[in-house]
Amino acid sequence: MSDDEDFMQESDEEHYDFEYEEDEEDESGDVDIENKYYNAKQLKLTDPNDAITEFLGIPPLEQEKSEWGFKGLKQAIKLEVKQGKYHEAADHFAELLTYVKSAVTRNYSEKSINNMLDYVEKGADGQEASHSLEKFYSLTLQSFQSTNNERLWLKTNIKLLKLLLDRKEYTLVSKKFRELHAACQRPDGTDDPSKGTYSLEIYALEIQMLAETKHNKQLKALYQRALKVKSAVPHPRIMGIIRECGGKMHMAEENWKEAQSDFFESFRNYDEAGSLQRIKVLKYLLLTTMLMKSDINPFDSQETKPYKSDPRISAMTELVDAYQRDDVHGYENILQTHQDILEDPFIAENIDEVTRNMRTKGVLKLIAPYTRMKISWIAKQLRVSAPEVQEILGFLIIDGKIHGVIDQQEQILEITSVVDIERVQAISSLSASIEELFKAVFKDNDGLTNNDTGITFDQSMDFQGLSMGRSLGLRGTGQQRAKKGKGTAVWVMP
Repeated sequence: MSDDEDFMQESDEEHYDFEYEEDEEDESGDVDIENKYYNAKQLKLTDPNDAITEFLGIPPLEQEKSEWGFKGLKQAIKLEVKQGKYHEAADHFAELLTYVKSAVTRNYSEKSINNMLDYVEKGADGQEASHSLEKFYSLTLQSFQSTNNERLWLKTNIKLLKLLLDRKEYTLVSKKFRELHAACQRPDGTDDPSKGTYSLEIYALEIQMLAETKHNKQLKALYQRALKVKSAVPHPRIMGIIRECGGKMHMAEENWKEAQSDFFESFRNYDEAGSLQRIKVLKYLLLTTMLMKSDINPFDSQETKPYKSDPRISAMTELVDAYQRDDVHGYENILQTHQDILEDPFIAENIDEVTRNMRTKGVLKLIAPYTRMKISWIAKQLRVSAPEVQEILGFLIIDGKIHGVIDQQEQILEITSVVDIERVQAISSLSASIEELFKAVFKDNDGLTNNDTGITFDQSMDFQGLSMGRSLGLRGTGQQRAKKGKGTAVWVMP
């Protein structure tokens, strides 16, 4: 073998040895990072702080940004949020966003960032968490503004809207709504069908804001518009929000039937979504059952039946039962015993109407056997104030549900017999008929006239009144006048 050949062989070996060693170092580096990642995952349950340190130690080991650094930062951020270290989590989230343009694919980064924001949103509790969450959203919007990822931009803005709405920053929210509506519309101002799902979610949030601020006129128009969106496949929770706000809108208009329908649909959607809001809306459904004065059992439907014995709604269930049995004392006792019913502002706002209906039914049932009773006695029996009883009685008299009068001085209710009223009306009708007959029989130049007989129509009616008054047991003025004319008035037939 020549010297040249030996040199060439040696050079090739050196070349191959060098390449082999370089690959081994690369693989060793990846293995170290991978081992560090899985070692950190093992520490998550036993020592979260050490796990955070290990996860954050991965990016410095990378020669260039990779999926391992992205995954390590994700895990560290989740642990920091869980421990309430929101400021540190936000800083590391900003570092995480530097990976989305090169280290991971667009779809993977979008899904991961969206899931991360969901996780932070669920774990955020308190003012500090709320402000950190807003920073998370702002960082995301800044990061994806230049990538033209409209889908993630819309999703993040909707999350930011929810946060601002929870904080009741309505002025800022209103500006955001205009921006997002424009993003979901065509150039001619109509809704873009391809963004129907986002449009419906934005509608739901705006409807929620209008319901909170009591702008019922705008709410009604937007509610109708939202129901006409057919291009969307919304999450059931979104339809639950829309229907719940629709039910509250109908309640404000005292349209109990439509309110009941919307609350039932809202409950059904929340139930399908697995949302805890279904319990609150089920209470609203029970409330409308009483306001409708319905005897139908609200738990007869397949959707509500499993919740009949749920302890979270037991107080409302008992209230409906007492209402439908006209048990006014039972109803009042439940309200006194379960003050938590009134912790919900919407129920507290509308329960007074139910209570008034309940007491009205109690008054009607109580006074049925009597014709004269003291208002103080009624108040004592129903355990309510005398002025409220008097107000209820006045309403019932005007509404024609009871026939009676209130002696304001003596504070006594006197019931007028319906039978006596009917008798008086019958006599009045009969008198009118006889008068017509009298005129028809005793016309001028046809038999005897009134002047011929010397008897007036009123006198003739006195005799009729005497006869009828005796039979009916009445002592009216007609009877008294007839008695005065007895023996002098003469009735002459032709």
